[in-house]
Amino acid sequence: MPKIYSVEIGGRDLHFETGHLAQQASGSVLVRYGENAVLVTAVMSDTVREGIDFLPLTVDYMERAYAAGRVPGSFFRREIGRPSEKETLTSRLIDRPMRPLFPKGVVNEIQIIATVLSGDMELDPDIVAVNGAAAALAISDIPFHGPVAAVRVGKIGGQLVVNPTNTQLKDSTLNLTVAGAPQGLVMVEAGAQMVQEEEVLEALFFAQEQLKPILELIQRMAQEIGRPTRELPEPPDNSELRQKIEALGGDKILAAMTQPEKEARHLAMDQVKQDILAELGTEIEGREKEAKGLISEVKKKLVRNMMLTEQRRIDGRSFSDVRMITGDIGLLSRTHGSAVFTRGETQALAVTTLGTPSDEQKIETLVGETFKAFMLHYNFPPYSVGETRMIRGPGRREIGHGALAERAIAQVLPSAEEFPYTIRIVSEILSSNGSSSMATICGASMSLMDAGVPIKAAVAGVAMGLIKEDDRVAVLSDILGDEDSIGDMDFKVAGTSEGITALQMDIKMTGLTREIMGKALSQARESRLHILGKMAETISAPSPTLKEHAPKIIVLTINPDKIRDVIGPGGKMIKSIVAATGVKMDVEDDGKIHISSSDQKAADEAIRMINEITAEAEIGATYRGIVKKLMDFGAFVEILPGTDGLVHISEMDHRRVKTVDEICKEGDVMMVKVLDVDRQGKIRLSRKALIPNDNPQPEQSDHRGGQSDRRGGREPKKRPE
Repeated sequence: MPKIYSVEIGGRDLHFETGHLAQQASGSVLVRYGENAVLVTAVMSDTVREGIDFLPLTVDYMERAYAAGRVPGSFFRREIGRPSEKETLTSRLIDRPMRPLFPKGVVNEIQIIATVLSGDMELDPDIVAVNGAAAALAISDIPFHGPVAAVRVGKIGGQLVVNPTNTQLKDSTLNLTVAGAPQGLVMVEAGAQMVQEEEVLEALFFAQEQLKPILELIQRMAQEIGRPTRELPEPPDNSELRQKIEALGGDKILAAMTQPEKEARHLAMDQVKQDILAELGTEIEGREKEAKGLISEVKKKLVRNMMLTEQRRIDGRSFSDVRMITGDIGLLSRTHGSAVFTRGETQALAVTTLGTPSDEQKIETLVGETFKAFMLHYNFPPYSVGETRMIRGPGRREIGHGALAERAIAQVLPSAEEFPYTIRIVSEILSSNGSSSMATICGASMSLMDAGVPIKAAVAGVAMGLIKEDDRVAVLSDILGDEDSIGDMDFKVAGTSEGITALQMDIKMTGLTREIMGKALSQARESRLHILGKMAETISAPSPTLKEHAPKIIVLTINPDKIRDVIGPGGKMIKSIVAATGVKMDVEDDGKIHISSSDQKAADEAIRMINEITAEAEIGATYRGIVKKLMDFGAFVEILPGTDGLVHISEMDHRRVKTVDEICKEGDVMMVKVLDVDRQGKIRLSRKALIPNDNPQPEQSDHRGGQSDRRGGREPKKRPE
């Protein structure tokens, strides 16, 4: 019989159902929240994967179109090919809080699959999937130091809200996704509208409180229905070998690891490793891989201890120092905007391209088709770290870093009304030694300003690190790649001088206090302001004009009833305008027409043609029209393209006209004046009003009889008494 566990979160019941579906998985849970139903399974292989020294964990989040009652839009009408960006980002969202909590030494393949079976149009299933993965692991036989739980926090009207709806998030200044274990937070992902550090801190610990009932429920599930955990083989006792390695090469390792440049540091460390292995000789025969792993562990221990005791970092900086920064803009003459941002040995080239509204990205999601007018893509070529490898499509890391940078920049972009362009930024990482995603944010901000995009403020990002041993704590600004690998936290913060726009945190330790988090946020702000100051030395405000090759977009607003005239039958009219001028045109249902061209003269000509098509008759105005049709009572004259009016026979001439063809025939050009336009849009025209009266009629006698006193001076006849 299935078992159901429930807890109320954010005014809705979060249900965990198990024992009914996918029973051959190591752990299986169907999670319901609102109308969401997500099946999450966890499976660990029975065999060990030989020859690896990392956790072989795979996480796949999959959205099925049927979950929203939709048919896929692909040619094959099924979900095929690469996962969508949303699926990739959610897979990472599940992976990041889970991965640090697996015990060291697990080398069996582990796979977590989250399948959305029913989708709520107002509640994102991602949070449901994270909680489902935690519950599936908790009740399985897979070794896992859980549980984990996740919530989303918004700030609406100054109030923190747990698991807000998509509609509520539109009015939220904060969108914070938090995952945590009983020991503390383990993962944070956030976008924000330039909020203050104290607001973020408050939201983080508000989220931690909201996680507690979910964690308690998952723990109860594990106790009541959880399977016995598989026993892992006892790790070999290598303490003696570890001590020998430290004695032989401890000083050499520290000397190598304090080389300021990355390449020199790695070359020196490789040489030290070879020297240590050579000195150990036959003692480690058959244990070479184990010895290499121990050298890495000794390196980590020694460097961390050096930082905490000597207050000294690998490259000699203090904990709060940021590496040397340089910037350059306008390197690429053909592009619409470009910038190179260099911080230490990390360098990003950011290129901005401006497009028209038709260049928006169309995205098919559970909630239907959506469109993105801003895209930021991050590329990490192998040469950036001095390596060679096959170049394929973007991996999960590239997609994740791009999404983080996109979230940070999106908060300062102008509205579509202010700047009706589609914007794409591509970040090419030219050299990497830590914080390449943050360098992308800095470069993207400078590139946008170089392109003339009127952003609200410049955005900078910095990656923070943490090393904690008992009561000793070191918070590091602008971490190197080597500091990231030996640290306890990777904390990325992006924002303007006014506040935070994006946040990402992965924690590898327990016991992260509010004081430590507050110090990290405060130090990150100081570093961010320093970086913004350096960026301002290169470019401090958006360029007042667009680049020569950037498209110029002009927005016309016409009467929506005239849209069909601009498009024409089968698109004939709009195609003729585009063919004649070379511009690009996008027509919206509300009557807005976007005209895009890098040639101002071509754009002006397109505007003239559209104005001719959409012009409306003005009362009192004179037009050179063409007679289109003769009727007994008058002639229909086209005064504007697609617009005609009636010249009644009485308005043909000052004299009495017996038949219309006395005056004109079809195809004649006729000057006419607009007398009136009625509520139905019918236009009354006059030819008579524009021609002189060569034969004026004599004045008539007074209607009472007798001659006018002006004619004969006589009094009018009087009526008899």
